[in-house]
Amino acid sequence: MSREKAKMKLDVRTMTLIAAFTALIAVGAFLRIPGPVPKTFQLFFTVLAGLLLGSRGGAASAGLYVLLGLCGVPLFTQGGGFSYVLHPNFGYLIGFIVGAWVIGRIVEQSGSAEPSIGRLLCAAYVGMIIVYVIGVVWLFVITNYVLGVTMSAWKAFMYGFLVLVPGDIVLCGLAAFLARRLRKAMRFM
Repeated sequence: MSREKAKMKLDVRTMTLIAAFTALIAVGAFLRIPGPVPKTFQLFFTVLAGLLLGSRGGAASAGLYVLLGLCGVPLFTQGGGFSYVLHPNFGYLIGFIVGAWVIGRIVEQSGSAEPSIGRLLCAAYVGMIIVYVIGVVWLFVITNYVLGVTMSAWKAFMYGFLVLVPGDIVLCGLAAFLARRLRKAMRFM
């Protein structure tokens, strides 16, 4: 891929897509599947952003979402504001930015305008793992060292990963299949 193609063009279309995915990630925080641990759609839209917008566009949409929330807009599942960095779940938000970038990077490295479904699935699952690693580590550190509540590494892994991941495995697969179709449609936009 040439250097010119690797640079993301910040044209009106790209900025509109970044803003749209920022809004979708925000809406995803409030779309919940009930259960013992409610499941949101933030990761689904973050993965989709990385798959469709590439590394820079996906990371920009997730980053803008986090920035708006830190500025006080109540976009996060439990509010907003700068103090949210001390919330046990904030690591997942950082993971969204890094995960979207990695997802986009994997897709971009396919070398073709139409990456295979296998590459899209691989990118989605690698991004999901990154989100969970950052999220679980943050959960463990903030809970133990900031909030002063003792939580074992196993308990952080269990509540921060094992309970949540089955639903996200399905949603990441769905995002990859949806991205395959949307990438074809977006070429004509």
